[in-house]
Amino acid sequence: MTTIIEAKDLNLFYSEFHALKGVNLTIPEKAVTAFIGPSGCGKSTLLRTLNRMNDMIVGTRIEGKLIINDTDIYSQEVDVETLRKKVGMVFQQPNPFPKSIYDNVAYGPRLHGIKNKQKLDEIVETSLKSAALWDEVKDHLKRSALSISGGQQQRLCIARALAVNPDILLMDEATSALDPISTLKIEELVQDLRDRYTIVMVTHNMHQAARVSNQTVFFLNGEVVEYDDTEKLFSNPSDKRTEDYISGRFG
Repeated sequence: MTTIIEAKDLNLFYSEFHALKGVNLTIPEKAVTAFIGPSGCGKSTLLRTLNRMNDMIVGTRIEGKLIINDTDIYSQEVDVETLRKKVGMVFQQPNPFPKSIYDNVAYGPRLHGIKNKQKLDEIVETSLKSAALWDEVKDHLKRSALSISGGQQQRLCIARALAVNPDILLMDEATSALDPISTLKIEELVQDLRDRYTIVMVTHNMHQAARVSNQTVFFLNGEVVEYDDTEKLFSNPSDKRTEDYISGRFG
């Protein structure tokens, strides 16, 4: 498998708090990698370093390297807006803009200079189809995005992320606010998308990690404890702390 993301001796500090400790990790392209671990273990922090969302938190300091597509994304030459076009993100709570369904998906392409209506129509349709939402909303594209269900809103947020043609899709607990049926739809969608995109997902739901990911990373106290093929990590973990966590002894 080709590596698309590599962390080398990555340390992250929030002021005095050492949130990520010497993380070394390679993530393959066009596969699903799950981050698991108890609350506060660093998994969401690492996810947010991949598109520099932590830059917005005062007092954040990074040491080491974080390389995406052969570029250290924390080097001074990197344009953060361009990075976030290539590394899309879907959050825990669905967060559509208070605009129409169409305008939510067209927002990113317009921001990046696409004005042609026919081209925008194509992008909106393709993105909604990729997010398994087109058939449900194709006759209601002018409706407010806030008028559809929570599960549909989350798939709309995925479509919005896909509309700018990213290489990587980050999902931070993207199903934790959803009902079981909506969660299943998102999981099926992740499996459909993994042949085209690199997906990195944070989840508290170990069953979900086992169902949809190719690789799983287990974090504890800001450190990577274990990283392996999902099937092996869940069936035969090499570290007792991993075994204790996945068997429910803590966390």
